Amino acid sequence: QVQLVESGGGLVQPGGSLRLSCAASGTIFSITAMGWYRQAPGQQREMVARITSNGRTNYVDAVKGRFTISRDDAKNTLYLQMNNLKPEDTAVYYCNFARPLNEYWGQGTQVTVSS
Repeated sequence: QVQLVESGGGLVQPGGSLRLSCAASGTIFSITAMGWYRQAPGQQREMVARITSNGRTNYVDAVKGRFTISRDDAKNTLYLQMNNLKPEDTAVYYCNFARPLNEYWGQGTQVTVSS
């Protein structure tokens, strides 16, 4: 019912910036929260940033002050602005849209921070 298409990942040097985008299509009503998750090799997937339908946000401690989550309701698009990137940010990043009884995931986009 909901399809998510991510873009914006890539290779960046430490201290650089990227903006990830997640465009949603399909039946997108009753979305209660949207978020970005990441998974590094050998690690569990973790929440990076979330935003609720009311606009409230929360972040994992490691990215506070560096990452900003936002959305454009007219475009049905979720964003993650990532500044001052660090090597430990290297991971596959996934977009997630949640409804009360189910959720949807994007395909994942690779972010690599290396000099």
